[in-house]
Amino acid sequence: MIGFFRTLEFNMKKTSILIAALLCACTNNPAQMEGWTERELSLVNAEGGIMRVLTIDNEADTEVLRDTCTDFTAEMLLSGEYHRLAEKMVATVTSPEQDGVGIAGPQVGLKRRVVAVQRFDKEGEPFEVYPNIRITAVRGEKQEGPEGCLSVPNRRGNVLRWRDIDIRYTKTDGTETKDTTESITGFTAVIFQHECDHLDGVLYIDRL
Repeated sequence: MIGFFRTLEFNMKKTSILIAALLCACTNNPAQMEGWTERELSLVNAEGGIMRVLTIDNEADTEVLRDTCTDFTAEMLLSGEYHRLAEKMVATVTSPEQDGVGIAGPQVGLKRRVVAVQRFDKEGEPFEVYPNIRITAVRGEKQEGPEGCLSVPNRRGNVLRWRDIDIRYTKTDGTETKDTTESITGFTAVIFQHECDHLDGVLYIDRL
């Protein structure tokens, strides 16, 4: 009987140590508890403000570019990691090396539904970041226009796109999140369609 209680006491101590270790691991990496993977954290927290842009010239890059993306959780959008990601995506697309008008999560190696788009329809033509974005409505008729892509170097082609669309995304100010719908027209609507295609593994060359 004494041996039984000693064994029970020993097992309880082992269980307590294991629970303490798990709690410590969670405390040391709260961002991972919010939904970030280790790979995503390494991309977001890497030194430097510019991220590498994936291209179809690289086989491993192509696998990422052709995959579909998932949403962010509310906890992820309220984290410092998301704020850092948004800043890096804008810094990357506006860098002299890229000088683009839009970029999507997969293009920087992140399989999440997020795009950064230059709003030519707003004063000052600012870049804005849209997480969990989807196109929810289209109107009118498609029009043809020239397109290129940072992930498809040295190529351009004419693509048919809608000029009047609605988008839905999760708006965040760092303290709360809110699902938001917005109507977009003109060339900016074309950019949104191009970038949202990336989130479903579609490249503009597929639409030529």
